[in-house]
Parts: sequence; structure tokens; C-alpha cells
Amino acid sequence: MTLLDRHGFRPDPFRRLPAAEIAGHPAVILPLAEVQSGLLVRAAGQRIGIDIANTLTAEEAVPLANQVDLIAIAFPGFADGRGFTLGRRLRRAGFRGILRAVGPLIPDQFAYALACGFDEVELPDAVAARQSEAAWLADLAIYRHSYQRDYARGQNILEARREARNGGAA
Repeated sequence: MTLLDRHGFRPDPFRRLPAAEIAGHPAVILPLAEVQSGLLVRAAGQRIGIDIANTLTAEEAVPLANQVDLIAIAFPGFADGRGFTLGRRLRRAGFRGILRAVGPLIPDQFAYALACGFDEVELPDAVAARQSEAAWLADLAIYRHSYQRDYARGQNILEARREARNGGAA
């Protein structure tokens, strides 16, 4: 899998492992069931992430958010946008950790993912091979504002227009 954030492709500091094998690894992503079991023992300084389905409700996910440093939300296909809603709801509920979209998203969705509160996108290698880093960053540059309040930049289109009309004063 290839990891992408607003600066481009980068190495992934997290490894996907079962809970029984996390000792000695500074950053791991676990299956949801292993975190829900309550048997997780975290080493000092160890960062823990969880994989969750986009079918999980925010109400089910929020209690887990206080226990982890990263939430990786599955996007089974680029046309399935439920993960965007879940990510936005987690941010509204106060999750401050890393929010990762996992799946075959397309460059057109990158700015929207960031606006919904995602920090990064984990792409299947086949998708990353078809869509270059430059394509992802170019699409990100096209969409400077969104109609919704943007977690990444704060200002939406309507606020930007109001500021422009007022000569730069909001």
C-alpha cells in the first residue's frame, strides 16, 4: 500500500499486526476486534491505530477514538462515500489523532477527504501506479475551498467570498 498526505507520497510509520505481535513495534494498526476486546497492552510510547469499516457508526467509533492514535477507515470503492461522513463525524466528536482513508480513492476525492478531516490516504499499490503523486497534488491544488467548513484549512467558499467583498476583512 502507498501512503499519501498533502505533501505527497511518504513512508508509512505504522505496521498492520495482530495484537500478539506488537511488542517492539513503535506504531501498529490492529483489527478493530482486537482493540474492542479490551486485552490490548500498549508499551510506553507505542502508537496504536485501528482499522474500521465505513459501515461502523460514529457512535460506535467514538469510544474507541480515546484509546488510539490513528483510525483507518476503509473505502471499499471510490464510489462509496460513507467513509467521508464517518471521518467528519469523528472529527466533530473531538477525535484529534490521525485519520486515514484506506482504499481505491481517486485524485478528485483528495481535497474532499482532507476537508472532511482526513490527514492521509492509503492507496492500493495498483491505484498508486496508475495515478502519479503529481496527479494527486495537482488535483489538491485545484480545489482550494469547499462549501463545507474545511478541517484542513478552516475557511469555506462562502467565507472566502465574504472576505473578498469586505476588502480582506472577515
